[in-house]
Amino acid sequence: MNIQALVSLDRTKCAVQCNSKKRILEIISDIAAETNAEIQKEDALNALLSREKMGSTGIGNGIALPHGRLANLSKVTAVVVTTTPAIAFDAIDDKPVDIFFAILVPETQTEGHLQTLATIAGKLSQKSIVKTIRNAESKEQVIAALCDEAAQ
Repeated sequence: MNIQALVSLDRTKCAVQCNSKKRILEIISDIAAETNAEIQKEDALNALLSREKMGSTGIGNGIALPHGRLANLSKVTAVVVTTTPAIAFDAIDDKPVDIFFAILVPETQTEGHLQTLATIAGKLSQKSIVKTIRNAESKEQVIAALCDEAAQ
């Protein structure tokens, strides 16, 4: 899956003030529901919280990839949020998280879901992209950091 096809300005927020894991998942769910009529906020939040109960989606280096499956969803919906300050998220390296790349996928897309997560994780393993996202002052800059490299 191409990252450019996933991200959009209306589903990206920069420097969000947040102080808890549950609150950032609520914000992500709000954004998803506001921008996709197929998504109900409560369903998105429940899917994300259920996945977190199985183990944190904090992959280290201040990055988390929250994800969940939703019935009645026709295509993958991604939400990208950066927070100020970084928040405790039970990440694998125990460091706080300030970059969240969340995806909600149709319940039936098992293989595609894993490939999408792998693509995102690969992109966010590039230090230059992460640094640019962390220094971004606007959602346009966040999107540019994710997409400029995707075209190469």
